Amino acid sequence: MKKSLLHISAFLLFTVGVMAQTSNEGMLYVSEGTKLSTLERFDNLSTGQFYNDGDVLIYSHFKNDGIVDFYQNTGLTRFIGSANQQLSGSKTSFLYNAFFDNTSSSVPFEILGTIDISGEANLFAGILDADNFGGEVIFNTDGYHVNTSNDSHVDGPVKKAGNKEFTFPIGDGGFYRQAGISAPANATALFEGKYFYENSNTMYPHNLRAGVIEEIDNQEYWTIEKQSAADENMLITLSWNESTTPQSMVEAAEQGALTIVRWNAETNMWVDEGGAIDLANNTVTTAVYGFGVVTLGRVKKDLILPCGLVIYNSVTPNNDGLNDTFLIDQSNNECAKNIKVQVFNRWGVKVFETNNYGVNGNVFSGYSSGRLTLNDSEHLPSGTYYYVIEYQYGPDAEKNFHKQAGYLYLSAN
Repeated sequence: MKKSLLHISAFLLFTVGVMAQTSNEGMLYVSEGTKLSTLERFDNLSTGQFYNDGDVLIYSHFKNDGIVDFYQNTGLTRFIGSANQQLSGSKTSFLYNAFFDNTSSSVPFEILGTIDISGEANLFAGILDADNFGGEVIFNTDGYHVNTSNDSHVDGPVKKAGNKEFTFPIGDGGFYRQAGISAPANATALFEGKYFYENSNTMYPHNLRAGVIEEIDNQEYWTIEKQSAADENMLITLSWNESTTPQSMVEAAEQGALTIVRWNAETNMWVDEGGAIDLANNTVTTAVYGFGVVTLGRVKKDLILPCGLVIYNSVTPNNDGLNDTFLIDQSNNECAKNIKVQVFNRWGVKVFETNNYGVNGNVFSGYSSGRLTLNDSEHLPSGTYYYVIEYQYGPDAEKNFHKQAGYLYLSAN
């Protein structure tokens, strides 16, 4: 949002046509503590400048071909209708807070233009349909949403800009099926998430999958795309829901066999990305290098890790000789090669990363070596962390690859 003007002169220039349509072709400024309502269609023309630091209520269609923006972080734009409302225009509408409340139909908001939200999006009632109308919803760095549900979410693509963690308020077919990303490292990061309540097999054949994958979710999938240039290595989170997710996947979660699978366009097959399962929140989380098409998968529940690796996920670095470091033990020391370990905190910030884990004392003992703003001489705080382990194995190590994700419990006391 541009804020080049420090002082403004507030004046209104409206034209009202025979259809009771309100058009703005000059400057319209709604100051803090001021309320403005438009009962009929509102058009902000190409010469119009509409700044809202107050409370604006839109009861019909909204079209922006000029400037829609705010100066202070106080403006609220409320879309409240008794019939379907179109949000359109050739220019992006920059809103601080937004409120959506329309129960005239299950999908009352037709998004034809671009809406950029910097504060709170209160999805109180009514689905925003950007998928069928070609529109776009963007959340800026500090943007977030509340009251999201099956009855109020975005059907279509949602973009997230900036370096904050985010849960995409996405759904399809009347179901809210969120996916999340951890905080990107770069302030210029831009990601897009979308949910599809349909079988991915037609475009991404399920028979083309890594051997460890026994089954792929055949009722739904997501796309999480990185649209910025900088490299990002981060966590993604998918959710399951008994209303849309196959029962076999729900059971796999209970058995510890649920994973995130990703369509690898380079190898033309589904690959296992691993997953830390959270039964309390119906989610599975893992770190990824590649993005694109992702969904849930079921792996062999009785899988013994290649090379017989045993992972001890409790770390108590108190120098008592027990679990002082994150221990990865293997029965055959010559089997697993190039073991890479990453550790993330609960917000998805990488706190430790190394290759050739365990070689020459190269282990995680509760200290940060990532991008946390902590003194390297201090232990990380006690709590739950995510780990991701990747390694090659066997005599043909260049072709055999395994990835494992899970929870690590650190007690710094």
